[in-house]
Amino acid sequence: MELSIDGRTAFAATGGRAFDATVPCLVFVHGAGMDHSVWSTQARYFAHHGHSLLAVDLPGHGRSEGEPPSSIGSLAGWLLDMLDGAGVDKAALVGHSMGALVALDAASRAPERVSALALLGVAAPMRVHPDLLAAARANDHAAVDLIVSWGHGRASTLGGQPTPGVWVTEGSARLLERSRPGVLYAGLKACADYEGALDAADRVSCPTLLMHGENDRMTPRKASRSLVEHLTDMREVVIPRSGHMMMREAPNLTTQALSEFV
Repeated sequence: MELSIDGRTAFAATGGRAFDATVPCLVFVHGAGMDHSVWSTQARYFAHHGHSLLAVDLPGHGRSEGEPPSSIGSLAGWLLDMLDGAGVDKAALVGHSMGALVALDAASRAPERVSALALLGVAAPMRVHPDLLAAARANDHAAVDLIVSWGHGRASTLGGQPTPGVWVTEGSARLLERSRPGVLYAGLKACADYEGALDAADRVSCPTLLMHGENDRMTPRKASRSLVEHLTDMREVVIPRSGHMMMREAPNLTTQALSEFV
Protein backbone atom coordinates (compact mmCIF):
# COMPACT_ATOMS: atom_id res chain seq x y z
CA MET A 1 0.00 0.00 0.00
CA GLU A 2 1.42 3.39 -1.02
CA LEU A 3 0.47 6.75 0.43
CA SER A 4 1.68 10.28 -0.20
CA ILE A 5 3.03 12.10 2.86
CA ASP A 6 4.38 15.61 2.36
CA GLY A 7 4.69 14.88 -1.34
CA ARG A 8 6.75 11.71 -0.87
CA THR A 9 5.74 8.10 -1.33
CA ALA A 10 5.33 6.12 1.89
CA PHE A 11 4.89 2.36 1.86
CA ALA A 12 3.16 0.03 4.30
CA ALA A 13 2.59 -3.70 3.97
CA THR A 14 -0.95 -4.83 4.75
CA GLY A 15 -0.35 -8.48 5.63
CA GLY A 16 -1.62 -9.92 2.36
CA ARG A 17 -5.10 -8.45 2.59
CA ALA A 18 -6.61 -5.25 1.28
CA PHE A 19 -6.48 -2.49 3.88
CA ASP A 20 -9.82 -1.51 5.44
CA ALA A 21 -9.75 1.58 7.65
CA THR A 22 -13.09 0.61 9.24
CA VAL A 23 -11.53 -2.49 10.87
CA PRO A 24 -9.48 -2.14 14.12
CA CYS A 25 -5.99 -1.18 12.99
CA LEU A 26 -2.53 -2.34 14.07
CA VAL A 27 0.55 -0.40 13.01
CA PHE A 28 3.98 -2.07 13.13
CA VAL A 29 7.11 0.11 13.25
CA HIS A 30 10.56 -1.35 12.56
CA GLY A 31 13.97 -0.45 13.96
CA ALA A 32 16.98 1.38 12.52
CA GLY A 33 18.14 0.14 9.13
CA MET A 34 15.27 -2.35 8.87
CA ASP A 35 11.95 -2.32 7.01
CA HIS A 36 8.43 -3.73 7.12
CA SER A 37 9.61 -7.27 6.31
CA VAL A 38 10.81 -7.91 9.88
CA TRP A 39 7.12 -8.19 10.83
CA SER A 40 6.16 -10.71 8.14
CA THR A 41 4.82 -13.38 10.53
CA GLN A 42 2.99 -10.95 12.79
CA ALA A 43 1.58 -8.88 9.92
CA ARG A 44 0.09 -11.85 8.14
CA TYR A 45 -1.39 -13.29 11.34
CA PHE A 46 -3.17 -10.13 12.44
CA ALA A 47 -4.35 -9.25 8.93
CA HIS A 48 -6.13 -12.62 8.83
CA HIS A 49 -7.45 -12.45 12.39
CA GLY A 50 -9.74 -9.46 12.55
CA HIS A 51 -7.42 -6.49 12.11
CA SER A 52 -6.42 -4.08 9.41
CA LEU A 53 -2.65 -3.92 9.20
CA LEU A 54 0.00 -1.33 8.38
CA ALA A 55 3.61 -2.50 8.66
CA VAL A 56 5.31 0.73 7.67
CA ASP A 57 8.60 1.52 6.00
CA LEU A 58 9.86 4.62 7.82
CA PRO A 59 11.22 7.48 5.66
CA GLY A 60 14.38 6.50 3.80
CA HIS A 61 13.82 2.81 4.63
CA GLY A 62 12.57 0.06 2.37
CA ARG A 63 10.15 1.39 -0.22
CA SER A 64 9.43 4.74 1.45
CA GLU A 65 10.96 7.88 0.04
CA GLY A 66 12.45 10.62 2.18
CA GLU A 67 15.54 11.57 4.07
CA PRO A 68 17.02 9.46 6.86
CA PRO A 69 15.40 10.21 10.23
CA SER A 70 16.72 13.29 11.98
CA SER A 71 15.02 12.59 15.31
CA ILE A 72 12.58 10.29 17.06
CA GLY A 73 10.14 13.19 17.30
CA SER A 74 10.15 13.78 13.55
CA LEU A 75 9.46 10.10 12.93
CA ALA A 76 6.60 10.15 15.44
CA GLY A 77 5.06 13.08 13.59
CA TRP A 78 5.47 11.22 10.31
CA LEU A 79 3.75 8.15 11.81
CA LEU A 80 0.73 10.19 12.82
CA ASP A 81 0.63 11.70 9.33
CA MET A 82 0.68 8.13 8.00
CA LEU A 83 -2.45 7.36 10.01
CA ASP A 84 -4.12 10.44 8.55
CA GLY A 85 -3.17 9.40 5.04
CA ALA A 86 -4.61 5.92 5.57
CA GLY A 87 -7.84 7.32 7.03
CA VAL A 88 -7.21 5.77 10.46
CA ASP A 89 -8.58 7.63 13.48
CA LYS A 90 -7.25 5.26 16.13
CA ALA A 91 -4.80 2.36 16.11
CA ALA A 92 -2.71 0.07 18.26
CA LEU A 93 1.02 0.74 17.78
CA VAL A 94 3.68 -1.97 17.89
CA GLY A 95 7.30 -0.81 17.70
CA HIS A 96 10.68 -2.51 17.88
CA SER A 97 13.90 -0.82 19.06
CA MET A 98 14.00 2.59 17.33
CA GLY A 99 10.43 1.91 16.25
CA ALA A 100 9.47 1.41 19.90
CA LEU A 101 10.68 4.91 20.71
CA VAL A 102 8.80 6.26 17.69
CA ALA A 103 5.59 4.52 18.77
CA LEU A 104 6.02 5.73 22.36
CA ASP A 105 6.55 9.32 21.25
CA ALA A 106 3.57 9.17 18.88
CA ALA A 107 1.35 7.80 21.67
CA SER A 108 2.39 10.66 23.91
CA ARG A 109 1.65 13.28 21.24
CA ALA A 110 -1.80 11.96 20.38
CA PRO A 111 -3.01 9.68 23.20
CA GLU A 112 -6.58 9.84 21.92
CA ARG A 113 -5.46 8.11 18.71
CA VAL A 114 -3.67 5.14 20.27
CA SER A 115 -5.71 2.26 21.68
CA ALA A 116 -2.77 0.12 22.82
CA LEU A 117 1.02 0.28 22.73
CA ALA A 118 3.50 -2.59 22.48
CA LEU A 119 7.19 -1.79 22.86
CA LEU A 120 9.65 -4.53 21.86
CA GLY A 121 13.35 -4.27 22.66
CA VAL A 122 13.02 -0.82 24.19
CA ALA A 123 15.34 1.07 26.53
CA ALA A 124 15.21 4.49 28.17
CA PRO A 125 17.57 6.02 27.41
CA MET A 126 18.54 3.90 24.41
CA ARG A 127 22.33 3.97 24.48
CA VAL A 128 24.27 3.03 21.34
CA HIS A 129 27.77 1.60 21.66
CA PRO A 130 30.29 4.13 20.28
CA ASP A 131 31.96 1.47 18.13
CA LEU A 132 28.63 0.69 16.47
CA LEU A 133 27.83 4.36 15.97
CA ALA A 134 31.27 5.05 14.47
CA ALA A 135 31.04 2.09 12.09
CA ALA A 136 27.57 3.10 10.95
CA ARG A 137 28.70 6.68 10.39
CA ALA A 138 31.53 5.43 8.17
CA ASN A 139 29.16 3.07 6.31
CA ASP A 140 31.49 0.30 7.43
CA HIS A 141 30.15 -3.25 7.17
CA ALA A 142 31.36 -3.71 10.75
CA ALA A 143 28.13 -2.00 11.82
CA VAL A 144 26.13 -4.81 10.25
CA ASP A 145 28.38 -7.41 11.82
CA LEU A 146 28.00 -5.87 15.27
CA ILE A 147 24.21 -5.67 15.08
CA VAL A 148 23.94 -9.25 13.86
CA SER A 149 26.29 -10.46 16.61
CA TRP A 150 24.83 -8.44 19.47
CA GLY A 151 21.22 -8.52 18.26
CA HIS A 152 20.58 -12.27 18.24
CA GLY A 153 20.49 -14.83 21.01
CA ARG A 154 22.69 -17.89 20.73
CA ALA A 155 19.70 -20.07 19.93
CA SER A 156 19.24 -18.20 16.65
CA THR A 157 22.66 -19.31 15.46
CA LEU A 158 21.76 -22.98 15.89
CA GLY A 159 18.77 -23.26 13.56
CA GLY A 160 15.50 -24.83 14.60
CA GLN A 161 13.26 -22.16 13.11
CA PRO A 162 9.59 -23.09 12.66
CA THR A 163 9.77 -22.06 8.98
CA PRO A 164 12.06 -24.38 6.98
CA GLY A 165 14.99 -22.69 5.27
CA VAL A 166 15.02 -19.53 7.38
CA TRP A 167 18.50 -18.33 8.37
CA VAL A 168 17.75 -15.63 10.92
CA THR A 169 21.17 -14.07 11.41
CA GLU A 170 22.07 -13.91 7.73
CA GLY A 171 18.61 -12.67 6.90
CA SER A 172 19.16 -9.75 9.26
CA ALA A 173 22.56 -9.09 7.69
CA ARG A 174 21.13 -9.00 4.16
CA LEU A 175 18.37 -6.64 5.24
CA LEU A 176 20.82 -4.23 6.87
CA GLU A 177 23.09 -4.39 3.83
CA ARG A 178 20.21 -3.15 1.64
CA SER A 179 19.84 -0.04 3.79
CA ARG A 180 20.77 3.15 1.95
CA PRO A 181 24.04 4.84 2.96
CA GLY A 182 23.55 7.00 6.03
CA VAL A 183 20.17 5.56 7.03
CA LEU A 184 21.44 3.17 9.70
CA TYR A 185 23.65 5.84 11.25
CA ALA A 186 20.83 8.39 11.27
CA GLY A 187 18.53 5.94 13.03
CA LEU A 188 21.08 4.89 15.62
CA LYS A 189 21.99 8.51 16.33
CA ALA A 190 18.30 9.43 16.68
CA CYS A 191 17.98 6.70 19.30
CA ALA A 192 21.09 7.82 21.17
CA ASP A 193 19.98 11.47 21.13
CA TYR A 194 16.41 10.86 22.28
CA GLU A 195 15.93 12.07 25.83
CA GLY A 196 12.15 12.25 25.93
CA ALA A 197 11.16 8.67 26.68
CA LEU A 198 10.20 9.14 30.32
CA ASP A 199 8.26 12.34 29.68
CA ALA A 200 6.51 10.58 26.82
CA ALA A 201 5.65 7.62 29.06
CA ASP A 202 4.05 9.98 31.56
CA ARG A 203 1.63 11.12 28.83
CA VAL A 204 0.66 7.65 27.60
CA SER A 205 -2.86 6.72 28.68
CA CYS A 206 -3.44 3.39 26.91
CA PRO A 207 -2.50 -0.15 28.00
CA THR A 208 1.17 -0.81 27.27
CA LEU A 209 3.14 -4.01 26.78
CA LEU A 210 6.91 -4.20 27.24
CA MET A 211 8.34 -7.23 25.46
CA HIS A 212 11.90 -8.36 26.17
CA GLY A 213 14.17 -10.97 24.69
CA GLU A 214 15.60 -13.10 27.49
CA ASN A 215 19.09 -12.86 25.96
CA ASP A 216 18.88 -9.34 24.52
CA ARG A 217 22.31 -7.71 24.73
CA MET A 218 21.37 -4.52 22.89
CA THR A 219 18.42 -3.49 25.08
CA PRO A 220 18.45 -5.81 28.10
CA ARG A 221 15.38 -5.85 30.31
CA LYS A 222 17.11 -3.80 33.00
CA ALA A 223 17.47 -0.94 30.52
CA SER A 224 13.71 -0.42 30.53
CA ARG A 225 13.27 -0.29 34.33
CA SER A 226 12.80 3.47 34.31
CA LEU A 227 9.91 3.15 31.85
CA VAL A 228 8.12 0.74 34.16
CA GLU A 229 7.88 3.45 36.79
CA HIS A 230 6.34 5.96 34.37
CA LEU A 231 3.72 3.82 32.61
CA THR A 232 0.41 3.62 34.47
CA ASP A 233 -1.14 0.59 32.72
CA MET A 234 1.74 -1.71 31.91
CA ARG A 235 2.55 -5.40 31.64
CA GLU A 236 5.70 -7.26 30.61
CA VAL A 237 6.50 -10.40 28.67
CA VAL A 238 9.90 -12.09 28.32
CA ILE A 239 10.51 -14.19 25.20
CA PRO A 240 12.72 -17.12 26.26
CA ARG A 241 16.06 -17.74 24.50
CA SER A 242 15.54 -14.76 22.21
CA GLY A 243 17.83 -11.80 21.67
CA HIS A 244 16.95 -8.32 20.45
CA MET A 245 15.31 -9.46 17.19
CA MET A 246 12.53 -11.40 18.90
CA MET A 247 9.91 -10.98 16.17
CA ARG A 248 12.26 -12.84 13.79
CA GLU A 249 14.01 -15.14 16.28
CA ALA A 250 10.82 -16.34 17.97
CA PRO A 251 8.06 -15.30 15.56
CA ASN A 252 5.34 -17.58 16.94
CA LEU A 253 5.93 -16.68 20.60
CA THR A 254 6.08 -12.99 19.73
CA THR A 255 2.85 -13.22 17.75
CA GLN A 256 1.16 -15.11 20.58
CA ALA A 257 2.18 -12.52 23.16
CA LEU A 258 0.96 -9.69 20.97
CA SER A 259 -2.31 -11.48 20.25
CA GLU A 260 -3.00 -12.01 23.95
CA PHE A 261 -2.30 -8.35 24.63
CA VAL A 262 -4.12 -6.74 21.71
